[in-house]
Amino acid sequence: MAETIQLGEIAIALRRKDIKHVHLSVHPPSGRVTLVAPNGTRLEVARAYAVSKLGWIRDQQAKLRGQARETPRQFVERESHYLWGRRYLLSVRAEEAKPSVHLSHRTITLTVRPGISMAKREAVMHAWHKALLHEALPRLIRAWEPKLGVEVASYFLQRMKTKWGGCNRRARNIRLNTELVKKPKDLLEFVVVHELLHLIEATHSERFLTLMTKHYPAWREARAELNELPLGAETWRL
Repeated sequence: MAETIQLGEIAIALRRKDIKHVHLSVHPPSGRVTLVAPNGTRLEVARAYAVSKLGWIRDQQAKLRGQARETPRQFVERESHYLWGRRYLLSVRAEEAKPSVHLSHRTITLTVRPGISMAKREAVMHAWHKALLHEALPRLIRAWEPKLGVEVASYFLQRMKTKWGGCNRRARNIRLNTELVKKPKDLLEFVVVHELLHLIEATHSERFLTLMTKHYPAWREARAELNELPLGAETWRL
């Protein structure tokens, strides 16, 4: 059961685990703070450590508060949309034809029937996003399976309100958030590696972090970049 360390206005959730080192984290989007300490760590020792890091905690929370946030998309003419980390302008065409999406240099052209609702325009874009991910993911998974010594039975794409990905070790499948299509492709790769490693180690243990460092040395930078990019109307975590 988690204990709470209260430092003024900052509440820190304290948990103890079978680890060697303390892990202090500030989580997007709200700046929630957690401290994971080795088993046997006394509350006053954990509190003293948190106090020593108070300036860092406040800096991280300030960065999250100042982070850019996307407004909900309306799927209208000249609206900004992101694809693989780049910003595009949306062009909406009304035609009596099957709905489609076309990508050009700086424009995403959405062709829909006249009078179609915003929800249906969104559905067409979402289907296109999923198609792009289905093109990119099999190659990434095939490349990393032999490196990590794992085999994935299947992968799934879905909208997830709180996570970038997930892993079911028993079924040996991974799930990825469709919002990843808006982020740079190297960050998609980072999330894929992260979830594949959960087939080996279920939790974010010392062993998991060691494996991440071994196979994807820049994982901390990738995680920071993923968290620093503009947040969507919904927010996610790993």
